[in-house]
Amino acid sequence: MKKGILSLFLFLITQLCWAQFNLPSGKPVKISCDNAEEKVVHTALDLLSRDCKAVLSASLLVDNEQGDIIIGTVGKSPLIAKTGADVSALNGKKQAFLLTVLPDGKLLVAGSDAHGTAYGIMELSRLIGVSPWEWWADVVPGKKTSFTLPADYQTTQSPSVEYRGIFINDEDWGLMPWSSKNYESADQQQIGPKTNRRIFELLLRLRANTYWPAMHECTLPFFLTKGNREVAAEFGIFIGSSHCEPMVCSAAGEWRRRGEGDYDYVNNSASVYKFWEDRVKEVAGQENIYTLGMRGVHDGQMQGAKTVAEQKAVLERVLKDQRGLLEKYVNKDVTAIPQAFIPYKEVLDIYNAGLKVPDDVTLIWCDDNYGYIRHFPTPEEQARKGGNGIYYHVSYWGRPHDYLWLGTFSPYLLYQQMKLAYDRGIQKMWVLNVGDIKPAEYQIELFLDMAWNIEQVAEEGVTTHLKNWLGREFGTEYAKTLLPVMQEHYRLAYIRKPEFMGNTREEERDPIYKKVKDLPWSEQTIRERLKDYAALSSVVEEVEAKLPAHRKDAYMQLVKYPVQAADQMNRKFLNAQLARHGKVDWEQSDAAFDSIASLTRRYNALQNGKWIHMMDFQPRKLPVFKRVAHETAVTPMVNEKTPAYKWNAMDCTAGNPLQCEGLGYEGKAAGIGKNTSLTFAFDDWKTDSVEVEIRLLPNHPMDEKQLRFTLSVDKSAPQTVSYETKGRSEEWKENVLRNQAIRKVKLPVSKRKSHKLVIKALDEGVVLDQIMLY
Repeated sequence: MKKGILSLFLFLITQLCWAQFNLPSGKPVKISCDNAEEKVVHTALDLLSRDCKAVLSASLLVDNEQGDIIIGTVGKSPLIAKTGADVSALNGKKQAFLLTVLPDGKLLVAGSDAHGTAYGIMELSRLIGVSPWEWWADVVPGKKTSFTLPADYQTTQSPSVEYRGIFINDEDWGLMPWSSKNYESADQQQIGPKTNRRIFELLLRLRANTYWPAMHECTLPFFLTKGNREVAAEFGIFIGSSHCEPMVCSAAGEWRRRGEGDYDYVNNSASVYKFWEDRVKEVAGQENIYTLGMRGVHDGQMQGAKTVAEQKAVLERVLKDQRGLLEKYVNKDVTAIPQAFIPYKEVLDIYNAGLKVPDDVTLIWCDDNYGYIRHFPTPEEQARKGGNGIYYHVSYWGRPHDYLWLGTFSPYLLYQQMKLAYDRGIQKMWVLNVGDIKPAEYQIELFLDMAWNIEQVAEEGVTTHLKNWLGREFGTEYAKTLLPVMQEHYRLAYIRKPEFMGNTREEERDPIYKKVKDLPWSEQTIRERLKDYAALSSVVEEVEAKLPAHRKDAYMQLVKYPVQAADQMNRKFLNAQLARHGKVDWEQSDAAFDSIASLTRRYNALQNGKWIHMMDFQPRKLPVFKRVAHETAVTPMVNEKTPAYKWNAMDCTAGNPLQCEGLGYEGKAAGIGKNTSLTFAFDDWKTDSVEVEIRLLPNHPMDEKQLRFTLSVDKSAPQTVSYETKGRSEEWKENVLRNQAIRKVKLPVSKRKSHKLVIKALDEGVVLDQIMLY
């Protein structure tokens, strides 16, 4: 008992000796930070100053010696040593930071390097209540009378992935017109430094450090725009480029301005070499990630070489020459320069044909543009010095159909694929194709949060992450109501994205694909989907009516517009489908079209016109975005068969399904481990056979080149079923449009009261969504 009392006494004494950290409202916040810190640290301090003024009505006073907050980079700042704090947790880590309350009640923000210090400063902004989307989604931070941290507060953080960032792409209908017509100065007329400053601010707040600039022909290339380079340096941003932009040259926008002749390394190599050389000399002193290799101008195949063997020979020469440029102008130790090689589209065939990529170069793997990763590193690729990266899409222009308008990409699919990527060794670089940034805000933050701390996201799960995000932006009292709304919004769009509702295709020669057609859904399915969307829209309206005025603009951008625009897009097409068959009046489809236009006008008028030109509800003016023509159907509506049994993967009666949180048509998809099985029981079967319909995640093979499973009923001989897809096959197109791969198998059924259906995975990567028995 005496020992216990003594321990309690010592604990109380310790607590009395240590003081909590406190920032009162209205009083200047004193910062101690060395002037010699790098630019990115001072940039972060500028943002913190703005945040303290917004939340605490307090100004920031920076002093080299005295401060309530001590900020410094380990090994560079003498201020850290004076505190006597233990910062050993930062040893050997890149971009890491430590926040700890010192015994005297001061707060230490220490970074392992300048990036880490800046992220530590931004962590303080988060703690006082500022959302990373404070400017980009008008999430107005709430006022506080004070901010405190307990005496024992401490956090140490470091990134899971070294290079983390976004790719602005297909900017023609959002970011480019908004920037050039509404935000940049009158003499810019392009995505310039003022816009990029805001993008880089967002990246810094999201703890990201990598940027692939917009590169369509409508945009003046990044390095041809005065001021862009300097802003990137201020924010510590590494500038990289996509698979068709080697040596940070935007071939699509620059070749016609700087190049001579054809962009062809077979017949015009001297001009192409000079094109690359001039850029490398110009930017050699800046932080860049150099993409190696070569494709055609703007996402086309390489010129001058037709066969894979010819292309491989050209690329071998290209890689050697590009590395020579880097060695000559950037660093004699070329292995110390961040470099990437992206086996995308036909370049993957060249790589698979034996192209040797230097070991220190990061291999950037790609998804199929619809979220399913095409290749995971082999053990040999995982062991490479340069490591592995990923280029992933939540926005896309191309076949079978664009999805550039609404940010409805499933966060559960994003998590499932990116967690798999990380576990398979893709840990060096993550880049997300975000289109125009808006309205993919949540997917961007989820992706970058995973890249920063994948263990934390894995521990809490996507549902909790989404709930916390909603709580931060709108308050915990509203997050509880909005969470099921957003989950259902993503689930319905997973079944069919709003942009796919016209059942049209793009980049197909046959004009039939431009004509709006019925979806293969019954009247019952259509009416149920309309009812589901109507329920979401109703709750969205109810919440908006209750929200504080200062939250309403953010709500419009992050919830109301994406949910209600998706609802109206479904109403437009599904009511049109019913109207073609005489089931409803055409007025309902027309009214939905008008509602989309009205919602979009409201979006663009937010904040007194701040977002004018940002939201375009008809990118590329595709058929799917037009008012539906009033026509009468020539064939009857689909009459879907009712299954005798219907299960999700999680409904198995035996086996260990590998749960994939929230994934699938009903949020109950699950993986089946290689050489393991799931069993489903059914009774009272009246016929001697059963048609089994298996619906799976339409992902790609992992270790092998196949995706196979077996099916058997009772003790019958198992039937092997394969469902991997090749390239841009017709089956792959159907799979990604509906987010399911479907196989139907007929099996014999013996005469007995109870039966067992067994599905066994033969390969890694089998993810089961639904099973139906007919």
